[in-house]
Amino acid sequence: MSIFRSYDADRPALACGCGRHASAAEHAAEEAASVEQLSNDVVEESLLRAMFPQAQQRRDFLRAVGANTARAAIASVLPVGAMQAMAQETKGANGALEKKDLKVGFIAITCAAPLIMADPLGFYRKQGLNVTLNKTAGWALIRDKIINKEHDASHFLSPMPLAMSLGLGGAAPQPVRIATIQNINGQAITLHVKHKDKRDPKQWKGFKLAIPFEYSMHNYLLRYYLAEHGLDPDRDVQLRVTPPPEMVANLRAGNIDGFLGPDPFNQRAVYDEVGFIHILSKEIWDGHPCCAFGAPDEFVRQNPNTFAALFRAVLTAAAMANDPQHRALVAKVISPAAYLNQPETVVTQVLTGKFADGLGNVRTVPGRAGFDPVPWHSMGVWILTQMKRWGYIKEDIDYQAITEKVLLLTDAKKHMKELGQPVPQGVNKPITVMGKVFDPAKPAAYADSFAIKRSSR
Repeated sequence: MSIFRSYDADRPALACGCGRHASAAEHAAEEAASVEQLSNDVVEESLLRAMFPQAQQRRDFLRAVGANTARAAIASVLPVGAMQAMAQETKGANGALEKKDLKVGFIAITCAAPLIMADPLGFYRKQGLNVTLNKTAGWALIRDKIINKEHDASHFLSPMPLAMSLGLGGAAPQPVRIATIQNINGQAITLHVKHKDKRDPKQWKGFKLAIPFEYSMHNYLLRYYLAEHGLDPDRDVQLRVTPPPEMVANLRAGNIDGFLGPDPFNQRAVYDEVGFIHILSKEIWDGHPCCAFGAPDEFVRQNPNTFAALFRAVLTAAAMANDPQHRALVAKVISPAAYLNQPETVVTQVLTGKFADGLGNVRTVPGRAGFDPVPWHSMGVWILTQMKRWGYIKEDIDYQAITEKVLLLTDAKKHMKELGQPVPQGVNKPITVMGKVFDPAKPAAYADSFAIKRSSR
């Protein structure tokens, strides 16, 4: 008997409620025998209890989604045999964990879904880790807490580890490694409802537009989009760095005209009827990276087994999050106050890709958000070309060497293989941004090829 058939087993069995036994004792005896027979159900039970600590919560959840759906969701990402093998590997070949109690920083956005859901779903614990997730107010604080060693590992914007490793922004170089890409797509340009008649970016001169951080895909994608429409992002508009949780409030107050930011705040602006979705980031570059998961190089070197365990936990979560059939479940797990603190309806619209756009339409875009974790080298090289294009990098650099050092593609493939996940081939993924193909073998020429750029800042 599966734990999904006995989800209220922790309730005192004063009488047999199923009607198949003469007494509560016989009922309990059969359950005990079935638990012994199917001991692997402990994985599923632990996961369910981690998600919903209260028995009534578990009962309500299972009645809502159905036992088969819940079982399939868990089995698809946590095959018992694989989990047992990983547990043995952690104790054996990889050696003991150097550090079990970890602090991991995150920003409350859907981009962090794999990192977040690995906590309530028990993926960290299955790797022997005791992870404390620290919700952090903004990206500058994420950077500072890593530099000050207040966080062991962190949710990053994908460009941040590259920028930190190069010492950009006036700070000393801080080598940081990207283990996985946390999410692809999942962003949008959202404008205030008063601008519904200004769908042509050429009409945006003088706009105040928010971005989460200078070293962000949001900054580089927005700059690219504006420049392709003939606007100089340094002269024709004002770009304002704004923490993601503050974007909707600033839009409502009229402090900004719009933003290119992470979800769920694009959808929250629609939900609150203060904004509309002008364009999804997927429509600018389908498959672009946004956020990443990583750690300082010092932590990686000093704690190789712990870092490997973190790697496996986040990859396991990413596999679940990337499967469309689990998106509603993921939304339920990450929406509560401890994590995103957003209406589940808003998060579900983002993750399922069926959403209101604020213009009177209900759109269906299954790939609005994705969670492919592969840190392709071509992604890192493209990011560096935009840093160069807009003057964040002033000197000539070795694009490939920097990318290979920061993005741990080989390690990602190794751990994906350990987990029985499909392992991609090669080091580059094709990239096309607004119809223009990017050749990662010619990054310097690409960075110099744009009519609108800035050689120094």
